[in-house]
Amino acid sequence: MEDYDLIIRPKRHAFDINFKEIWAYRDLLRMFVKRDIITVYKQTVLGPIWFIVQPIMTTLIYIVVFGNIAKISTDGVPQPLFYLAGITIWNYFAESFNTTAKTFTENANIFGKVYFPRLIMPFAKVTSGLIKFGIQFILFMGVYSYYIFTGNATVNPNWNIALLPVYIMLMAAYGLGAGIIFTSLTTKYRDLTFLLAFGVQLLMYASPVIYPVSTIESPKLQMIALYNPFTPILEGFKYAFLGAGHFSWMNLIYSIVVAIVLLVSGIVIFHKTERNFIDTV
Repeated sequence: MEDYDLIIRPKRHAFDINFKEIWAYRDLLRMFVKRDIITVYKQTVLGPIWFIVQPIMTTLIYIVVFGNIAKISTDGVPQPLFYLAGITIWNYFAESFNTTAKTFTENANIFGKVYFPRLIMPFAKVTSGLIKFGIQFILFMGVYSYYIFTGNATVNPNWNIALLPVYIMLMAAYGLGAGIIFTSLTTKYRDLTFLLAFGVQLLMYASPVIYPVSTIESPKLQMIALYNPFTPILEGFKYAFLGAGHFSWMNLIYSIVVAIVLLVSGIVIFHKTERNFIDTV
C-alpha cells in the first residue's frame, strides 16, 4: 500500500470537523489574508488610508446628526471620542460578518476546483478584518490620547481595559458565526443577500453604538437592550476607555455564552452545507 501525503475522506456527519487539517493549512490562511488586504485597495488612490477615512467621516456625520440635531446624550464624553469608540469596535463585527456572509457565493469557482478546508476562507476574512480594526484602533487611540493629555475632557480609563482582547474575540466570534450561517443559507435562498447591508445597519441602531444604554428611559426597553448580546461588548469597551457606560460580569458572561453557541452552530451548519453546496450553487 502506498503512503500518501494527504487522504481526503467524505465527511460522515455534521460534527466531523478536522481542526488539525485546518491548522495544517495555516500557510494558505496567511495567503488569503494577504490577498484580502492587498487586492481590495491595490488600484485605489488612497489605499489603506480608506481604513482611516471611513471612521472619520462616519464620526463627523454622527456628530452632526445624532449629537447636534437629535441631541442624543453621550454620557458627558466628548462626541468625537464617544462615537469613534462605538464605530471602532462595531466596524470589526460588521466587516467580519459582511465578508464571511459571501463565502460560498464569491468563492464557488475556487471551491469547485481545488480542495482545502473550506473554513479557511471565512477564518481569513475575520483575520484580515482584524488588521483593519488595528488601524482604526490606532486612530481611536490617537484621538483618545489627545483628550487625555490636553485635559479638555474628563476621561477615566480603568482596569476594564484588560478585557479588550475578550471584546475583540467576541466581535470576531459573532461576525464569523453569523456570517457562516448566513452564507450557508444563501446557497439556497439567494434573496437573503439583499438583506445583508440593511440587516447590519438595523442591528447597529438596535445596539448602543451611537447612544448609551443610560439614555433609554423606559425600564422595559432598557432591559431589552441589555438582552442584546452586543450591548455588554459595546458598553464594556466604552466603560474601559472612557469611564462611561454600563459594565456587568453577568451580562458579559451572557454575551460569551451566546457567542459560543452562535459560533459552534455556525461551524456545524457551514460544515454540513459545504458537502453539497456546489450542486446547489
